[in-house]
Amino acid sequence: MELQTAQAKVDKWIKEHGVRYFNELTNMAQLTEEVGEVARIIARRYGEQSEKESDKSKDLGEELADVLFVVLCLANQTGVDLQRAFDEKLDLKTKRDHDRHHNNQKLK
Repeated sequence: MELQTAQAKVDKWIKEHGVRYFNELTNMAQLTEEVGEVARIIARRYGEQSEKESDKSKDLGEELADVLFVVLCLANQTGVDLQRAFDEKLDLKTKRDHDRHHNNQKLK
């Protein structure tokens, strides 16, 4: 799915089910909360912390989708075309980082 399509789907959902967007500051706080939930799963499942029994049922994909949903909300309400921004960022990273990563001895 293209990011423009995802932004449109989120906008439609907000208008049909969510009443309105939370303000930008509230969404930023919500994004931080959702990223924290992703961090908790990663730290316990893939890091050195032990995973609590209550954490074992947490779905990483669901938490990542929560992060994406809030990012799409923030983009919509601030007028950001994420498709264009993402494409430009990927192009920049491709040009800037290609040789850098290939020459990084730590990655070999």
